[in-house]
Amino acid sequence: MNKEITNIQVRTDLAVEARDMYVQEADDKKTTGVTVKDRTIGNINVSYVSIDNQGAKMLGKKAGTYITIYADGVKKQDTTKQHEAAEILAEELKSLLKLHNIKQESTGLIVGLGNWNVTPDALGPMSIEKILVTNHLFQLEYETVAAGYRPVAAITPGVMGVTGMETSDIIRGIVEKFKPDFIIAIDALASRSIERINETIQLSDTGIHPGSGVGNKRKELSKDTLGIPVFAVGVPTVVDAVTITSDAIDFLLKHFGREWKEKDKPSKSLVPASLSFGEKKFKETDLPDPKKRSAFLGMVGNLQEDEKRKLIAEVLTPIGHNLMVTPKEVDGFMIDMATVLASGINAALHENVNTDNFSAYTR
Repeated sequence: MNKEITNIQVRTDLAVEARDMYVQEADDKKTTGVTVKDRTIGNINVSYVSIDNQGAKMLGKKAGTYITIYADGVKKQDTTKQHEAAEILAEELKSLLKLHNIKQESTGLIVGLGNWNVTPDALGPMSIEKILVTNHLFQLEYETVAAGYRPVAAITPGVMGVTGMETSDIIRGIVEKFKPDFIIAIDALASRSIERINETIQLSDTGIHPGSGVGNKRKELSKDTLGIPVFAVGVPTVVDAVTITSDAIDFLLKHFGREWKEKDKPSKSLVPASLSFGEKKFKETDLPDPKKRSAFLGMVGNLQEDEKRKLIAEVLTPIGHNLMVTPKEVDGFMIDMATVLASGINAALHENVNTDNFSAYTR
């Protein structure tokens, strides 16, 4: 029997994950109204998810375009791959702006959402620090502005717990006074996968809900609420304990499955199990068959993905242990990711700016 995705209480802000969740739950394995395309640009994978009104009802996501850039260079501290991600972000953002008829001279407002005092939620404010702001030059010293730049302003409105006001109300007031042609909102997101934390960038033209990354969704910022196009740039920075536990069970099963397949190989006995060479990556093919899964973990081993997550949530949530968790290296990750986002946005908005000087912004 088909199940609506809205019945699955798993926290994610990524369209690719919402689509995957629906496919796992649907008996017919079809997502009518959703188009997914993947391509590789250099060393980086990019996914494109287009959702129409019918697909929006199934996935619980707003209709529009979602672009996911897999920027693992931040976690790996690979400056070259970070630079590549910034270039791709710039090109994809340019394409979205063109799709919505945003002209080169149009005025942009960049909004850095989040709380400075909470490191994994500080991505927006940290990115704003590196944004090239030019609107005041157009207003006060127009003759000094060279061709190839557009008016850009930036704001970090804070969070309701600090300001006492809804972030959307603050932004609406600025829009009414400043009258920008479009908004780019930067915020922390939430993912349902450990592997996507701090290495996935989602770009969309559907707006954003401030506070999503810490499970505290506020009023949305979108064309419906503000009257102008709102482009969202988000990065998942936290996961909840349900996700960590569920992924750990999957990794455990895949580890057992791989060990079982390799136990009879002659080379296996020569390499200690605790010794790993390079980066260890599990694959779906590493999962053992249902009988072995049951032998390893009993009833839990054969639970479907949705059933497993619901069971874990049922155990952890009532006792207050469904914690929000971020990697211990989050400080460095935020600095590098903010650099990637700001570099890409600057290059997308100003013709005379490119990402060639990326290394000058990195730590």
